[in-house]
Amino acid sequence: MKALQYTQVGQHPVVVEVEKPSPGPGQVLLRVTAAGVCHSDEYVMSLSEEDYTAQGYPLPLTLGHEGVGVVEQLGEGVEHVSVGDAVAVYGPWGCGRCHQCAQGKENYCVNAAAEGIKPPGLGAPGSMAEYMIVDDPRHLVPLGDLDPVENVSLTDAGLTPYHAIKASLPKLGAGTFAVVIGTGGLGHVGIQILKALSGAQVIALDVNDEKLELATHVGADHVVISDEHAAEAVRAITGGVGANAVFDFVGARPTMATAVAVAATEADVTIIGIGGGTVELGFGSIAYDAAVRVPYWGSRSELIEVLDLARAGRVSVETQRYSLDDAPSAYEALAAGTVRGRAVIVP
Repeated sequence: MKALQYTQVGQHPVVVEVEKPSPGPGQVLLRVTAAGVCHSDEYVMSLSEEDYTAQGYPLPLTLGHEGVGVVEQLGEGVEHVSVGDAVAVYGPWGCGRCHQCAQGKENYCVNAAAEGIKPPGLGAPGSMAEYMIVDDPRHLVPLGDLDPVENVSLTDAGLTPYHAIKASLPKLGAGTFAVVIGTGGLGHVGIQILKALSGAQVIALDVNDEKLELATHVGADHVVISDEHAAEAVRAITGGVGANAVFDFVGARPTMATAVAVAATEADVTIIGIGGGTVELGFGSIAYDAAVRVPYWGSRSELIEVLDLARAGRVSVETQRYSLDDAPSAYEALAAGTVRGRAVIVP
């Protein structure tokens, strides 16, 4: 079968022929119908050889941590899923035994690192292939009649902002403001989630008018160019008070500085992007009683909720399709910043 693999540190991923896998006991084989392209893949492929090895990534690595497919074959002992089922893959695999996993929060599994458990595409073989192995049927969520290509990215680009936003909903009633920094793959879904679940006015920040046009298209109430004047502009929109919640989907030093600068008293500042930035915190450097959070992915139950939002027509993903053979060019477009929304690989 064909697969997109990262085969050499510092080189571009390539499409290769590999053996079709067979499911072992307790595993499920999926025929992949769509796989999402993510900046997290870029992050992994940007690591030095020393850091790549230290973080436990293998070579070659089949990419793709956003995946949907049709159940092709069941391993011995698998129950509660049938051949032919359309399913989405819950990506942050955990041990299934710890307190966090018992709550469906495998994204915060306390044993995964020690036991070498890695998400598909971020350690385990991923979804950018004609077939993939899912380690346990609990990591499958029914997709039903949702279009696989249009909704595959919800497994990360929907789940991650949903998890981040849900924790701040008590602060986002009528008359409040939420800031979204970065309106790309995750951010443009985050805007829709905020509009669907909260009473806040949404202020979207990005670096050019084209990206802000997408933000307006998906429901942002205000748009601001993300530059050295952005904090001042947000303060003006909020009447000088600041935002009750700030979601930074970039995570670079300048955007994190903006996030802290626009936070109101008792605000949440949530850093979702992995842009490598840091920010200094201390008395007087951020509004009183503001909280800074760095969440990761989301829970299995939250993925079910995100897909329910999609079924209700409350969230959708702007997608650009690529064949598996053209998958390397999708990463080139992602690096160049020319992807509108999310790139999706269709085997």
